[in-house]
Amino acid sequence: MKFDHNVLDRFLKYVKIDTQSDPTSKTAPTTEKQKDLSRVLVEDLKAIGVTDAETDQYGYVYGTIPATTTKNVPTICFCSHVDTAPDASGTNVKPIVHRNYDGSDIILPDDTTQILSTEKMPYLKEKIGDDIITSSGTTLLGSDDKSGVAIIMALAEHLIKNPQIKHGKIRILYTPDEEVGRGVNHVDMEKLGADFGYTLDGGEAGTMEDETFSADGVKVTFKGVIIHPGYAKGKLENALKMVGDLLSLLPKYRLSPETTNKRDGFVHPTSIGGISEEAFATFIVRDFTTANLEKYENELRKLCDIVMKNYPNSTYEFEVKEQYRNMKEILDKHPQVAAFAEKAIERTGYKVVKEPIRGGTDGSRLSFMGLPCPNIYTGMQQIHSKREWVSLQDMEKAVETLTHLVMIWEEES
Repeated sequence: MKFDHNVLDRFLKYVKIDTQSDPTSKTAPTTEKQKDLSRVLVEDLKAIGVTDAETDQYGYVYGTIPATTTKNVPTICFCSHVDTAPDASGTNVKPIVHRNYDGSDIILPDDTTQILSTEKMPYLKEKIGDDIITSSGTTLLGSDDKSGVAIIMALAEHLIKNPQIKHGKIRILYTPDEEVGRGVNHVDMEKLGADFGYTLDGGEAGTMEDETFSADGVKVTFKGVIIHPGYAKGKLENALKMVGDLLSLLPKYRLSPETTNKRDGFVHPTSIGGISEEAFATFIVRDFTTANLEKYENELRKLCDIVMKNYPNSTYEFEVKEQYRNMKEILDKHPQVAAFAEKAIERTGYKVVKEPIRGGTDGSRLSFMGLPCPNIYTGMQQIHSKREWVSLQDMEKAVETLTHLVMIWEEES
């Protein structure tokens, strides 16, 4: 199958646009600069023939690839996010293409302490002979998720140039703020008008993920008793010490990210703050079984009660907020969505790799908003770091996978 697109040029163009999101911001999107890429994507979509491409006040981008079949095929959405993570700078990204990678260490020129090696990155060893794309070493690359953005764009270009490929109506969705957990807060589901979807936000080639963590956020606020410290004996109850006591009681060898893997859940403190009168700690609670979240939260609440035994005149508040749920709860009701993705991957000659995501995607929440939405690979590796990289050939293979996928939906309808 011959492909008419240039995913590389698009990717190199998009990663140079700073789109870092901000978890402390109260606006939507959390940073205005995300819209810089949204506007470019609208222009690029229109240039390849997506005539209805548009962006809105929140930075979402919508577009349609019209159907080329008379069959009644479900409308499929492909989704990726425009923002990059707050974990490392996304300003002045300088992408470097390492052609025909020979397996030696890749030393990033602007920070020579940033080294990619096959010894520490086994997947990199599998990519010998590929064209590897990195940053220059002082920023992240942004392949999470601009590889997904470029792959969907390349798919649109290929399908529009080749109307003989039979497929149903396809909707394109680019979202802001995925990295700070707000990626679908303002998506217009009625406008989107899709039946099923796929996020392009996965890692190694061949992977297809239909299971994520379920997730809650917890905020514990301690309210102490404040008095002048010079006259505090027997009276002062310091809320900052309550936070410290709670953290010291957390399990040391279980229920923490650093001591769990595979299908284990965890309770993870993410921030603390306040003053001696009132202080807080925030946590994320994760597990693949949604019912376990309440168990972990009750355990955390019991630790708070233990803390308060030493502060009889103080109180605490325990606030739980749902963040997202395991998409598998929805996808199991629509088995063809994941099955067709697996079939598409196999048609490219790759072996399907299915494993649960120890995190979430936009697809987690979209699934519960009425759009069953597993996750498909892009090739991205070492994400959120200055050593982030992606194989061009993996991105090209993802475009091929999506092409087969839309054909399979048409064939099976």
